[in-house]
Amino acid sequence: MENIQTNCPAEKKSRLFTPGKLGPITLRNRTIRSAAFENMATGHNPSKMLYDYHKSVAAGGIGMTTIAYASVTQSGLSFKDQLWLRKETVPGLRKITDAIHAEGAAASIQIGHCGNMSHRSVTGCMPVSASGGFNMYSPTLYRSLKENELTEMARAFGNGVRLAREAGFDCVEVHAGHGYLISQFLSPYTNRRKDRFGGSLQNRMRFMNMCMNEVMEAAGSDMAVVAKTNMRDGFKGGIEIDEGIEIARELRKSGAHALVLSGGFVSKAPMYVMRGAMPIKTLTHYMDIWWLKYGVKLVGRMMIPTVPFKEAYFLEDALRFREAMPDYPLIYVGGLVSRQKIDMVLDHGFEFVQMGRAVLHDPAFVNKMKEQGLERCGCKHSNYCIGRMYSIEMACHQHLQEELPSKLKKEIERLEAENK
Repeated sequence: MENIQTNCPAEKKSRLFTPGKLGPITLRNRTIRSAAFENMATGHNPSKMLYDYHKSVAAGGIGMTTIAYASVTQSGLSFKDQLWLRKETVPGLRKITDAIHAEGAAASIQIGHCGNMSHRSVTGCMPVSASGGFNMYSPTLYRSLKENELTEMARAFGNGVRLAREAGFDCVEVHAGHGYLISQFLSPYTNRRKDRFGGSLQNRMRFMNMCMNEVMEAAGSDMAVVAKTNMRDGFKGGIEIDEGIEIARELRKSGAHALVLSGGFVSKAPMYVMRGAMPIKTLTHYMDIWWLKYGVKLVGRMMIPTVPFKEAYFLEDALRFREAMPDYPLIYVGGLVSRQKIDMVLDHGFEFVQMGRAVLHDPAFVNKMKEQGLERCGCKHSNYCIGRMYSIEMACHQHLQEELPSKLKKEIERLEAENK
């Protein structure tokens, strides 16, 4: 896998702006705004900020934009301004999907459950997971879900799809990666169960299959369903490529129309997902819990180690999945900021590309590539947007109206210089 071609053949026509089929729907081009958490759902409800952002991305030429990530139950919430998908949110979400459709894009929503990555103050109950334990990131104890609770939890995923349909979404993305609840059942790191939901990979996939059965039944024949899955968890003792491929094949069997190939574990290897360094000064600047702020200042660099950034950083692993599943739609995500790399990924046989930071920096990035020949977006990978999104809305530092403190400016400059 080391000899990946970095240049597209000159004679080969780019597929980027050709329509693409995703299950029962067709996207106007091969681009999807990835399910990057916005933190814009005030009080767990759609906000004007969420509306304005996704409308701008749709107007900017994206094939489909994904709202992220909507919890299917109150117990699945991680943040106070995270979307909680329920009946009351449907009218507000319908306004967003109508605006997206008016701009010519398709609308998707990522549904999931955070599992142990939360706190009683947000969920209203003790957080739950595949197995019990202690989450040092919150910090809080969490308990193991009982076997008789799993059927109802799986049904919540199906109910989320029905609400998404009512709200006008064309597609749902099931979050089965990144160390959230489904992923916590899949990974041997978080699943230490002794019943039929633990042990072998077949057993660890059982809850995922229950959720997908409910999702596919609710989606019917006219909604697209994609699943985000880990190729590997990103640390020793987690899922590696061989198990990742078996999980991908199981998701295909479940009826998912395509897979988003990702990796990393929020509670163990968070920067494996996003790459680069976590801007600790930015992260703590926006925190409002004093003891957590000082704790992260003291040990944040040990808790959140840097993983070097490079463009298309998941491609080598993704190509192994492409080889293992040659006739199945796969969606590439991870470090795409230039036209050259986007074309290269598509030329390797991936049906669509997802982008997060690129279209946060410039919602019109897709149109500018098409109409102005723009070769690269201006994102410089300081990860300021990620540092602040855990406390307030996700935003690019290059487009803020407020003046940043000098300590944050210096941190941004240093991290951008390191990524050159």
